[in-house]
Amino acid sequence: MTERATTPEPGAGAPRPVARRRPRWLAWLVVLGPGLIAANAGNDAGGIATYASAGSQFGYSTLFLMVLVTVALVVVQEMSARLGAHTGEGLMSLIREQFPLRASAFAILCLLVANLGLVVSEFAGIGAAFELFGVSRYVSIPVAAVAIWAIVVFGNYRYAERVFLLLTLAFVTYPIAAVMGRPDGHEIATNLLWPHGVWSKEYLFLAVALIGTTITPYMQLYQASAVADRGADPDDYRMVRIDTVTGAIVANIVSVAIIVATAAAIGGSGPLTSAKEAAQALEPVAGSSAEALFGIGLLGASALAAAVVPLATSYAVAEAVGVERSVSRTFREAPLFMGLFTALVAVGAGVALLPGNLISLLINMQVLNGFITPIVLTFILILANRRNVLGAAVNGPRFRVVATVCVVVIAALASVVFVQTLAGWFGLV
Repeated sequence: MTERATTPEPGAGAPRPVARRRPRWLAWLVVLGPGLIAANAGNDAGGIATYASAGSQFGYSTLFLMVLVTVALVVVQEMSARLGAHTGEGLMSLIREQFPLRASAFAILCLLVANLGLVVSEFAGIGAAFELFGVSRYVSIPVAAVAIWAIVVFGNYRYAERVFLLLTLAFVTYPIAAVMGRPDGHEIATNLLWPHGVWSKEYLFLAVALIGTTITPYMQLYQASAVADRGADPDDYRMVRIDTVTGAIVANIVSVAIIVATAAAIGGSGPLTSAKEAAQALEPVAGSSAEALFGIGLLGASALAAAVVPLATSYAVAEAVGVERSVSRTFREAPLFMGLFTALVAVGAGVALLPGNLISLLINMQVLNGFITPIVLTFILILANRRNVLGAAVNGPRFRVVATVCVVVIAALASVVFVQTLAGWFGLV
Protein backbone atom coordinates (compact mmCIF):
# COMPACT_ATOMS: atom_id res chain seq x y z
CA MET A 1 0.00 0.00 0.00
CA THR A 2 1.41 3.40 -0.94
CA GLU A 3 1.50 6.16 1.60
CA ARG A 4 -0.61 9.20 0.86
CA ALA A 5 1.15 12.49 0.23
CA THR A 6 0.89 14.92 3.09
CA THR A 7 0.89 18.02 0.83
CA PRO A 8 -2.59 19.53 1.07
CA GLU A 9 -4.62 20.11 -2.04
CA PRO A 10 -5.55 23.68 -2.96
CA GLY A 11 -8.15 24.95 -0.53
CA ALA A 12 -7.65 22.02 1.80
CA GLY A 13 -6.64 22.46 5.43
CA ALA A 14 -3.23 21.52 6.77
CA PRO A 15 -2.67 17.81 7.30
CA ARG A 16 -3.40 16.52 10.81
CA PRO A 17 -0.21 15.69 12.70
CA VAL A 18 0.41 12.00 13.21
CA ALA A 19 -0.02 11.07 16.89
CA ARG A 20 3.17 9.67 18.32
CA ARG A 21 2.88 6.73 20.62
CA ARG A 22 4.71 7.24 23.90
CA PRO A 23 7.59 4.87 24.69
CA ARG A 24 6.75 1.80 26.77
CA TRP A 25 8.99 2.89 29.64
CA LEU A 26 7.14 6.20 29.79
CA ALA A 27 3.79 4.39 29.76
CA TRP A 28 5.01 2.35 32.74
CA LEU A 29 5.90 5.53 34.64
CA VAL A 30 2.40 6.82 33.98
CA VAL A 31 0.72 3.81 35.59
CA LEU A 32 3.43 2.77 38.08
CA GLY A 33 2.22 2.85 41.64
CA PRO A 34 -1.40 1.68 42.09
CA GLY A 35 -0.44 -1.99 42.39
CA LEU A 36 2.32 -1.33 44.88
CA ILE A 37 0.24 1.09 46.95
CA ALA A 38 -2.89 -1.09 46.97
CA ALA A 39 -1.06 -4.25 48.05
CA ASN A 40 0.97 -2.48 50.72
CA ALA A 41 -2.25 -1.07 52.16
CA GLY A 42 -2.62 -4.48 53.82
CA ASN A 43 0.44 -3.73 55.94
CA ASP A 44 -1.47 -1.25 58.06
CA ALA A 45 -2.23 -1.39 61.79
CA GLY A 46 -4.47 -4.44 61.50
CA GLY A 47 -2.02 -6.17 59.20
CA ILE A 48 0.97 -5.60 61.48
CA ALA A 49 -0.95 -6.85 64.52
CA THR A 50 -2.28 -9.91 62.69
CA TYR A 51 1.05 -10.95 61.16
CA ALA A 52 2.85 -10.38 64.45
CA SER A 53 0.23 -12.40 66.32
CA ALA A 54 0.62 -15.24 63.78
CA GLY A 55 4.33 -15.36 64.55
CA SER A 56 3.93 -15.14 68.32
CA GLN A 57 1.10 -17.68 68.50
CA PHE A 58 2.02 -20.26 65.85
CA GLY A 59 5.67 -19.56 65.04
CA TYR A 60 6.45 -20.33 61.39
CA SER A 61 3.45 -22.60 60.78
CA THR A 62 1.41 -19.92 58.96
CA LEU A 63 4.09 -19.35 56.30
CA PHE A 64 2.69 -21.89 53.83
CA LEU A 65 -0.72 -20.26 54.23
CA MET A 66 0.88 -16.90 53.40
CA VAL A 67 2.27 -18.40 50.17
CA LEU A 68 -1.26 -19.41 49.16
CA VAL A 69 -2.62 -16.02 50.22
CA THR A 70 0.04 -14.34 48.08
CA VAL A 71 -1.09 -16.33 45.03
CA ALA A 72 -4.70 -15.37 45.73
CA LEU A 73 -3.72 -11.70 46.20
CA VAL A 74 -1.90 -11.65 42.85
CA VAL A 75 -4.92 -13.21 41.11
CA VAL A 76 -7.46 -10.86 42.69
CA GLN A 77 -5.42 -7.68 42.22
CA GLU A 78 -4.68 -8.62 38.61
CA MET A 79 -8.39 -9.00 37.84
CA SER A 80 -9.13 -5.67 39.52
CA ALA A 81 -6.38 -3.89 37.59
CA ARG A 82 -7.51 -5.48 34.31
CA LEU A 83 -11.07 -4.31 34.89
CA GLY A 84 -9.84 -0.77 35.55
CA ALA A 85 -7.51 -0.65 32.53
CA HIS A 86 -9.89 -2.20 30.00
CA THR A 87 -13.11 -0.46 31.07
CA GLY A 88 -11.85 2.85 32.46
CA GLU A 89 -14.22 2.46 35.40
CA GLY A 90 -14.03 1.63 39.08
CA LEU A 91 -15.49 -1.54 40.59
CA MET A 92 -18.52 0.16 42.10
CA SER A 93 -19.47 1.70 38.74
CA LEU A 94 -19.15 -1.68 37.07
CA ILE A 95 -21.20 -3.41 39.75
CA ARG A 96 -23.92 -0.76 39.42
CA GLU A 97 -24.00 -1.22 35.63
CA GLN A 98 -23.75 -5.02 35.48
CA PHE A 99 -25.86 -6.22 38.41
CA PRO A 100 -29.46 -5.72 39.53
CA LEU A 101 -30.24 -2.96 42.02
CA ARG A 102 -30.51 -5.33 44.99
CA ALA A 103 -27.15 -6.93 44.23
CA SER A 104 -25.55 -3.50 43.87
CA ALA A 105 -27.04 -2.39 47.19
CA PHE A 106 -25.74 -5.56 48.83
CA ALA A 107 -22.25 -4.86 47.44
CA ILE A 108 -22.36 -1.32 48.84
CA LEU A 109 -23.49 -2.63 52.23
CA CYS A 110 -20.61 -5.14 52.30
CA LEU A 111 -18.20 -2.37 51.36
CA LEU A 112 -19.47 -0.15 54.16
CA VAL A 113 -19.25 -2.88 56.80
CA ALA A 114 -15.80 -4.03 55.68
CA ASN A 115 -14.36 -0.54 55.53
CA LEU A 116 -15.96 0.49 58.80
CA GLY A 117 -14.14 -2.45 60.34
CA LEU A 118 -10.93 -1.15 58.80
CA VAL A 119 -11.49 2.36 60.17
CA VAL A 120 -12.08 0.90 63.64
CA SER A 121 -8.83 -1.06 63.40
CA GLU A 122 -6.89 2.03 62.29
CA PHE A 123 -8.07 4.08 65.27
CA ALA A 124 -7.33 1.11 67.50
CA GLY A 125 -3.83 1.17 66.01
CA ILE A 126 -3.51 4.87 66.81
CA GLY A 127 -4.53 4.16 70.41
CA ALA A 128 -2.08 1.26 70.69
CA ALA A 129 0.73 3.39 69.25
CA PHE A 130 0.18 6.23 71.73
CA GLU A 131 -0.06 3.79 74.63
CA LEU A 132 3.55 2.86 73.92
CA PHE A 133 4.39 6.49 74.71
CA GLY A 134 2.23 6.54 77.84
CA VAL A 135 -0.77 8.37 76.37
CA SER A 136 -4.24 6.95 77.10
CA ARG A 137 -6.41 5.88 74.18
CA TYR A 138 -9.23 7.97 75.64
CA VAL A 139 -7.14 11.04 74.86
CA SER A 140 -5.27 10.02 71.72
CA ILE A 141 -8.15 8.53 69.70
CA PRO A 142 -10.60 11.48 70.00
CA VAL A 143 -7.84 14.00 69.28
CA ALA A 144 -6.63 11.96 66.29
CA ALA A 145 -10.18 11.61 64.95
CA VAL A 146 -10.78 15.37 65.04
CA ALA A 147 -7.35 16.09 63.54
CA ILE A 148 -7.75 13.60 60.67
CA TRP A 149 -11.27 14.84 59.91
CA ALA A 150 -10.08 18.48 59.88
CA ILE A 151 -7.04 17.71 57.71
CA VAL A 152 -9.19 16.09 55.03
CA VAL A 153 -12.08 18.56 55.15
CA PHE A 154 -10.25 21.83 55.77
CA GLY A 155 -6.50 21.27 55.49
CA ASN A 156 -3.83 20.10 53.09
CA TYR A 157 -4.51 16.37 52.95
CA ARG A 158 -1.73 15.63 50.45
CA TYR A 159 0.92 17.10 52.76
CA ALA A 160 -0.39 15.04 55.69
CA GLU A 161 -0.39 11.93 53.52
CA ARG A 162 3.32 12.39 52.77
CA VAL A 163 4.08 12.73 56.47
CA PHE A 164 2.10 9.57 57.31
CA LEU A 165 3.86 7.65 54.52
CA LEU A 166 7.24 8.78 55.85
CA LEU A 167 6.38 7.47 59.31
CA THR A 168 5.42 4.06 57.92
CA LEU A 169 8.98 3.57 56.63
CA ALA A 170 9.77 2.33 60.13
CA PHE A 171 8.24 -1.01 59.14
CA VAL A 172 10.92 -1.51 56.49
CA THR A 173 13.05 -2.63 59.43
CA TYR A 174 11.03 -5.85 59.76
CA PRO A 175 12.82 -7.66 56.92
CA ILE A 176 16.13 -6.60 58.50
CA ALA A 177 14.94 -7.80 61.90
CA ALA A 178 13.87 -11.11 60.34
CA VAL A 179 17.48 -11.69 59.26
CA MET A 180 19.21 -10.28 62.35
CA GLY A 181 16.99 -12.33 64.65
CA ARG A 182 18.78 -15.45 63.37
CA PRO A 183 15.68 -17.56 62.67
CA ASP A 184 15.91 -21.23 61.81
CA GLY A 185 16.40 -21.18 58.03
CA HIS A 186 15.57 -24.85 57.54
CA GLU A 187 12.35 -24.52 59.52
CA ILE A 188 11.35 -21.44 57.54
CA ALA A 189 11.99 -23.22 54.23
CA THR A 190 9.99 -26.31 55.18
CA ASN A 191 7.08 -24.22 56.46
CA LEU A 192 7.05 -22.15 53.26
CA LEU A 193 7.04 -25.21 51.01
CA TRP A 194 4.78 -27.56 52.98
CA PRO A 195 1.77 -27.00 55.28
CA HIS A 196 2.48 -27.30 58.99
CA GLY A 197 -0.78 -25.85 60.26
CA VAL A 198 -2.22 -26.74 63.64
CA TRP A 199 -5.73 -26.75 62.13
CA SER A 200 -7.34 -25.87 65.44
CA LYS A 201 -10.18 -23.42 65.96
CA GLU A 202 -7.65 -20.73 66.90
CA TYR A 203 -5.54 -21.45 63.82
CA LEU A 204 -8.54 -21.22 61.47
CA PHE A 205 -9.62 -17.98 63.15
CA LEU A 206 -6.19 -16.48 62.56
CA ALA A 207 -6.12 -17.86 59.00
CA VAL A 208 -9.28 -15.92 58.17
CA ALA A 209 -7.78 -12.84 59.82
CA LEU A 210 -4.67 -13.20 57.63
CA ILE A 211 -6.87 -13.43 54.53
CA GLY A 212 -8.96 -10.47 55.66
CA THR A 213 -5.98 -8.21 56.26
CA THR A 214 -4.06 -9.28 53.13
CA ILE A 215 -6.93 -9.36 50.60
CA THR A 216 -9.12 -6.59 51.96
CA PRO A 217 -11.95 -5.20 49.74
CA TYR A 218 -10.53 -1.69 50.03
CA MET A 219 -7.45 -2.82 48.09
CA GLN A 220 -9.46 -4.12 45.13
CA LEU A 221 -11.57 -0.96 44.97
CA TYR A 222 -8.46 1.22 45.07
CA GLN A 223 -6.63 -0.91 42.49
CA ALA A 224 -9.33 -0.68 39.82
CA SER A 225 -10.15 2.99 40.44
CA ALA A 226 -6.51 4.13 40.57
CA VAL A 227 -5.64 2.37 37.31
CA ALA A 228 -8.69 3.87 35.60
CA ASP A 229 -8.17 7.36 37.04
CA ARG A 230 -4.53 7.47 35.93
CA GLY A 231 -5.57 6.96 32.34
CA ALA A 232 -4.23 3.45 31.76
CA ASP A 233 -5.73 1.76 28.71
CA PRO A 234 -5.52 -1.73 27.19
CA ASP A 235 -2.26 -0.83 25.43
CA ASP A 236 -0.69 -0.02 28.80
CA TYR A 237 -1.93 -3.14 30.51
CA ARG A 238 1.30 -5.14 30.29
CA MET A 239 2.99 -2.51 32.43
CA VAL A 240 -0.02 -2.31 34.75
CA ARG A 241 0.16 -6.05 35.29
CA ILE A 242 3.87 -5.89 36.14
CA ASP A 243 3.15 -3.18 38.71
CA THR A 244 0.24 -5.16 40.15
CA VAL A 245 2.04 -8.49 40.48
CA THR A 246 5.23 -6.89 41.78
CA GLY A 247 3.30 -4.88 44.36
CA ALA A 248 1.46 -7.93 45.68
CA ILE A 249 4.64 -10.00 45.99
CA VAL A 250 6.70 -7.22 47.62
CA ALA A 251 3.93 -6.45 50.12
CA ASN A 252 3.67 -10.09 51.16
CA ILE A 253 7.44 -10.44 51.48
CA VAL A 254 7.16 -7.75 54.15
CA SER A 255 4.21 -9.63 55.70
CA VAL A 256 6.20 -12.86 55.83
CA ALA A 257 9.15 -10.96 57.31
CA ILE A 258 6.90 -9.71 60.13
CA ILE A 259 5.81 -13.28 60.89
CA VAL A 260 9.41 -14.56 60.80
CA ALA A 261 10.79 -11.73 62.93
CA THR A 262 8.07 -12.16 65.54
CA ALA A 263 8.36 -15.95 65.52
CA ALA A 264 12.13 -15.71 66.05
CA ALA A 265 11.70 -13.23 68.90
CA ILE A 266 8.64 -14.45 70.80
CA GLY A 267 7.36 -17.48 68.84
CA GLY A 268 5.29 -19.91 70.89
CA SER A 269 4.40 -17.35 73.56
CA GLY A 270 0.73 -17.30 72.55
CA PRO A 271 -1.51 -14.54 71.17
CA LEU A 272 -0.32 -10.94 71.41
CA THR A 273 -1.75 -8.98 74.30
CA SER A 274 -0.11 -5.60 73.64
CA ALA A 275 1.71 -3.52 71.05
CA LYS A 276 4.75 -3.75 73.30
CA GLU A 277 5.00 -7.47 72.58
CA ALA A 278 4.75 -6.86 68.84
CA ALA A 279 7.60 -4.37 69.11
CA GLN A 280 9.93 -7.00 70.59
CA ALA A 281 10.53 -8.42 67.11
CA LEU A 282 12.37 -5.19 66.23
CA GLU A 283 14.86 -5.47 69.09
CA PRO A 284 17.60 -7.05 66.89
CA VAL A 285 17.56 -3.83 64.85
CA ALA A 286 16.55 -1.11 67.28
CA GLY A 287 17.54 -2.52 70.66
CA SER A 288 16.05 -0.47 73.48
CA SER A 289 14.43 1.83 70.91
CA ALA A 290 12.28 -0.98 69.49
CA GLU A 291 9.09 0.22 71.19
CA ALA A 292 9.55 3.78 69.98
CA LEU A 293 10.33 2.66 66.43
CA PHE A 294 7.32 0.36 66.36
CA GLY A 295 5.10 3.07 67.84
CA ILE A 296 6.15 5.62 65.20
CA GLY A 297 5.52 3.17 62.35
CA LEU A 298 2.21 2.02 63.79
CA LEU A 299 1.06 5.62 64.23
CA GLY A 300 1.97 6.54 60.65
CA ALA A 301 0.31 3.47 59.12
CA SER A 302 -2.80 3.89 61.25
CA ALA A 303 -3.21 7.62 60.65
CA LEU A 304 -2.76 7.26 56.90
CA ALA A 305 -5.34 4.49 56.61
CA ALA A 306 -7.71 6.23 59.05
CA ALA A 307 -7.85 9.10 56.57
CA VAL A 308 -7.70 7.18 53.28
CA VAL A 309 -10.18 4.34 53.98
CA PRO A 310 -13.21 6.49 54.93
CA LEU A 311 -12.37 8.91 52.14
CA ALA A 312 -12.14 6.11 49.56
CA THR A 313 -15.35 4.58 50.90
CA SER A 314 -17.19 7.88 50.56
CA TYR A 315 -15.97 8.24 46.97
CA ALA A 316 -17.04 4.69 46.11
CA VAL A 317 -20.54 5.00 47.59
CA ALA A 318 -21.13 8.43 46.05
CA GLU A 319 -19.90 7.02 42.72
CA ALA A 320 -22.29 4.08 42.99
CA VAL A 321 -25.24 6.33 43.81
CA GLY A 322 -24.25 8.97 41.25
CA VAL A 323 -24.07 12.07 43.47
CA GLU A 324 -21.54 14.85 44.03
CA ARG A 325 -18.21 13.74 45.50
CA SER A 326 -15.22 15.96 46.22
CA VAL A 327 -13.27 17.14 49.27
CA SER A 328 -13.47 20.63 47.79
CA ARG A 329 -17.26 20.66 48.19
CA THR A 330 -19.19 21.80 51.25
CA PHE A 331 -21.60 19.68 53.27
CA ARG A 332 -24.49 21.41 51.48
CA GLU A 333 -23.03 20.68 48.03
CA ALA A 334 -22.05 17.05 48.75
CA PRO A 335 -24.10 15.94 51.76
CA LEU A 336 -23.76 12.17 51.20
CA PHE A 337 -20.01 12.30 50.52
CA MET A 338 -19.12 14.59 53.43
CA GLY A 339 -21.68 13.06 55.77
CA LEU A 340 -20.49 9.50 55.16
CA PHE A 341 -16.83 10.47 55.64
CA THR A 342 -17.68 12.17 58.92
CA ALA A 343 -19.81 9.26 60.12
CA LEU A 344 -17.13 6.67 59.34
CA VAL A 345 -14.49 8.62 61.26
CA ALA A 346 -16.82 9.20 64.23
CA VAL A 347 -18.10 5.62 64.46
CA GLY A 348 -14.66 4.11 63.85
CA ALA A 349 -13.10 6.17 66.62
CA GLY A 350 -16.05 5.54 68.92
CA VAL A 351 -15.87 1.75 68.60
CA ALA A 352 -12.08 1.84 69.11
CA LEU A 353 -12.71 3.59 72.45
CA LEU A 354 -14.71 0.68 73.83
CA PRO A 355 -13.01 -1.12 76.73
CA GLY A 356 -10.91 -4.13 75.79
CA ASN A 357 -7.59 -5.22 74.36
CA LEU A 358 -6.67 -3.07 71.36
CA ILE A 359 -4.59 -5.80 69.73
CA SER A 360 -7.50 -8.25 69.99
CA LEU A 361 -9.76 -5.59 68.49
CA LEU A 362 -7.36 -5.15 65.59
CA ILE A 363 -7.34 -8.87 64.83
CA ASN A 364 -11.12 -9.25 65.23
CA MET A 365 -11.67 -6.47 62.67
CA GLN A 366 -9.50 -8.39 60.20
CA VAL A 367 -11.65 -11.49 60.77
CA LEU A 368 -14.70 -9.35 59.93
CA ASN A 369 -12.98 -8.38 56.68
CA GLY A 370 -12.26 -12.07 56.12
CA PHE A 371 -16.00 -12.81 56.25
CA ILE A 372 -16.84 -10.10 53.72
CA THR A 373 -13.87 -10.56 51.36
CA PRO A 374 -15.28 -13.64 49.49
CA ILE A 375 -18.49 -11.73 48.75
CA VAL A 376 -16.61 -8.86 47.13
CA LEU A 377 -14.29 -11.29 45.32
CA THR A 378 -17.32 -13.06 43.85
CA PHE A 379 -18.47 -9.81 42.24
CA ILE A 380 -14.96 -9.25 40.83
CA LEU A 381 -14.74 -12.82 39.49
CA ILE A 382 -18.11 -12.56 37.74
CA LEU A 383 -17.15 -9.22 36.16
CA ALA A 384 -13.78 -10.58 34.96
CA ASN A 385 -15.53 -13.60 33.46
CA ARG A 386 -17.99 -11.52 31.42
CA ARG A 387 -17.02 -10.98 27.81
CA ASN A 388 -19.41 -8.03 27.48
CA VAL A 389 -17.31 -6.26 30.14
CA LEU A 390 -13.75 -7.16 29.14
CA GLY A 391 -14.10 -8.45 25.59
CA ALA A 392 -10.96 -10.33 24.53
CA ALA A 393 -9.35 -9.56 27.93
CA VAL A 394 -11.86 -11.78 29.75
CA ASN A 395 -10.48 -14.47 32.07
CA GLY A 396 -9.06 -17.39 30.10
CA PRO A 397 -10.05 -20.98 30.96
CA ARG A 398 -7.03 -21.71 33.16
CA PHE A 399 -7.07 -18.35 34.91
CA ARG A 400 -10.79 -18.73 35.50
CA VAL A 401 -10.21 -22.08 37.24
CA VAL A 402 -7.42 -20.67 39.43
CA ALA A 403 -9.46 -17.58 40.34
CA THR A 404 -12.54 -19.66 41.13
CA VAL A 405 -10.54 -22.02 43.36
CA CYS A 406 -9.08 -19.02 45.24
CA VAL A 407 -12.52 -17.51 45.86
CA VAL A 408 -14.09 -20.85 46.84
CA VAL A 409 -11.30 -21.73 49.30
CA ILE A 410 -11.43 -18.28 50.91
CA ALA A 411 -15.22 -18.52 51.17
CA ALA A 412 -14.99 -22.02 52.67
CA LEU A 413 -12.52 -20.93 55.37
CA ALA A 414 -14.61 -17.88 56.18
CA SER A 415 -17.77 -20.01 56.38
CA VAL A 416 -16.16 -22.51 58.77
CA VAL A 417 -14.98 -19.79 61.12
CA PHE A 418 -18.34 -18.00 60.86
CA VAL A 419 -20.19 -21.18 61.84
CA GLN A 420 -17.72 -21.81 64.68
CA THR A 421 -18.23 -18.28 65.93
CA LEU A 422 -22.02 -18.60 65.89
CA ALA A 423 -21.81 -21.98 67.61
CA GLY A 424 -19.60 -20.44 70.28
CA TRP A 425 -22.13 -17.70 70.94
CA PHE A 426 -24.79 -20.33 71.62
CA GLY A 427 -22.46 -22.53 73.69
CA LEU A 428 -22.43 -25.37 71.15
CA VAL A 429 -18.61 -25.64 70.99
